[in-house]
This record gives sequence, structure tokens and C-alpha cells, in this order.
Amino acid sequence: MSKPVRIALDAMGGDIGPSVVVPGAAIALRRNPDSAFVFYGDERAIAPLLDEHSALKAVCRIVHTDVAVRMDDKPSQALRQGRKTSSMWLAIDAVKSGEADIAVSAGNTGALMAMATVHLKTMAGVERPAISAIWPTLAARGRGIVLDMGATIGADARQLVDFAVMGAAMAKIVFGLDRPTVGLLNVGVEEMKGVEQVKGAAAILREHGEDFIYRGFVEGNDISKGTVDVVVTEGFSGNIALKTAEGTARQVATVLREEIGRSWRTKLGYLLAKPAFNALRKQMDPNNYNGGVFLGLNGIVIKAHGGSNPEGFAAAVELGHDMARYDLLAKISAGLATYDRLKEAPAVGAAIS
Repeated sequence: MSKPVRIALDAMGGDIGPSVVVPGAAIALRRNPDSAFVFYGDERAIAPLLDEHSALKAVCRIVHTDVAVRMDDKPSQALRQGRKTSSMWLAIDAVKSGEADIAVSAGNTGALMAMATVHLKTMAGVERPAISAIWPTLAARGRGIVLDMGATIGADARQLVDFAVMGAAMAKIVFGLDRPTVGLLNVGVEEMKGVEQVKGAAAILREHGEDFIYRGFVEGNDISKGTVDVVVTEGFSGNIALKTAEGTARQVATVLREEIGRSWRTKLGYLLAKPAFNALRKQMDPNNYNGGVFLGLNGIVIKAHGGSNPEGFAAAVELGHDMARYDLLAKISAGLATYDRLKEAPAVGAAIS
């Protein structure tokens, strides 16, 4: 039997904290019995919840701390105020020291990224990290990967290439693909369109096709279509795309709920179409796609949504489990080694200067 995947949990992160983290970990353990957990946080809040989950209690321990990063803390505040004693920092430190294979937190995104970057540092050859997200799509697989979701604003051409390599490595694990398809998000699919950073990245990516298949530019509507397995963009546009999609999903749900209750006819129609509505709800439920992977760091850190329910938190833990079990960092390093040669080539350098 392979050794357990050791998972460090920021038990105090998120809108609710231990009451979501503990049952979420219990769900993840049932699905992945080769897991072991360390909870960082207030033992007085965590221990009673563990008493309700005997299997989880048998494979975990608690590291007590009274310090927790608040959801409204600025990253600079979180780094200054007791950073080495907060539950978030301690979970990341467990990855740094080798005591854990991954860290998972539903806490403050900016603080988590700042702490992870400061403490773990970026991988050799990576200038800036990225946050990747699993995205529901209309493609047969029903899922795709989009990055960056907000870690690096205004990425240059070389950084976009790094994101492509890292996203493809993640897609190999999540989707079980030998050569995922990758596209650069742009304002059109024509080669002459877009800003120079995107054009420069395209010039590099066209030169190589070993680890993944570069499909050129894709547009915003291609994200939900699932035109490619991995959509690459910089953090400003990526975060806007994510928030727009979330807002649109809430708008559709609200309108449907209001219209269904307007008359007996719409209520009857809902009953007849209930299986279809249930399928739509499942497809759009963010808890089914929970877990942003911080890519490009010397360690695996997973960001769960702050409003996750236990199922959603479990999904984030399971995503991290797979990243560790199937050696995400080694796959990224191998891909970066190939592209480093291309990024330094004179002809390509001229195209992106």
C-alpha cells in the first residue's frame, strides 16, 4: 500500500471554520482512505467535532493555535500580525518543512497567496504564481481548467507561457490526459488581434508541442464551451471572467426560481422538468468545482471557497490529494525545463521584446 497523503488543514479558515472543515475532511477521507490530516486551529472548537467522526479522528492530530487570519485582513496585515502562529501560516509551514504534502484553506485568498509565496517561494524558472480553477463546460468531459484567477495581474509573455505549462500539468492529473489542449484567452481568434504580451506568448507556444497541444487563441465564450482543456490568461481578466460567471449563474438561478412560482402552469412545468433542473443545479453548483490550486510554488496549496459547505471543502481536499499523489510539482518542472530553452531563443525573444 502506498504511503498516506498528508494533508494540513487551516481549520479556522473560511466563513464558518471548523464546522465545515472537519466534516469536509471526513467526507474526503471516505473517498480517499490513504489520507492523514493535521488540523491547525483552536483545539476547543475542533476536538468536539472530531468526536463525531471516529474514522477521521483515528488518522489526524490537532495543532492548537488561538491566532486566525480574518477574511477581511489585508495580506500585509496577515503577514505582520502573528504570521508564524496563525492557523493559515502553520498549515503552509507544514508543507515547507515536509510534514505535509499539501495545505488546504478556505480562508482569505490574498493572505493565503501572500503567505504561500513568501514562505514556499516560486519554483525554479517561475517568476510569478497562478491560481487555477476547475470550470464547468459544455464539452463531453464537463470540466476545464482556467488560470490565472487573480494571483498575477498583467502577466507578460513568459509568465503566460509558464501558466500554460503549469495548467497542462494539472490537466494531465485531473483529466488523465497525455497531451491536453491549451488556448490563450484573447479578444479574437485571429493572430493579429490582442495585446503584445498575448501575441508574444503565442509565438513561444507555437514552437513546441511535446507536453500539450497548443490550439491558438480562444475567446470568452470558449471557456464555457470547453473548446480547449486549459484556458490561459492573466489574473485581471481571469478574475473578472470568474466573477462574471458566478454572477451569471446566480442571476439565472434567481430568475428561474421567481418565474417558476408565478403561476400553476409554471409550477407544473417545473415538476415535469424537475430532472433537467436538478441536472442544471448540479452542473452549476460551485461546490462541485471547489478548489483553486496555487501553481508555481515549491509546495501544493489549495484554496477552497470561503463559503464552502462540507461537500465543497471535501472536493478541494480531494483535488489537493490528487495533485500530491500524482506528483504535480514534478510534472510542472519537466514542462518548464522544455520551455526554458524556447523562452531564451533569440528569434522568440525578438517577438516578445
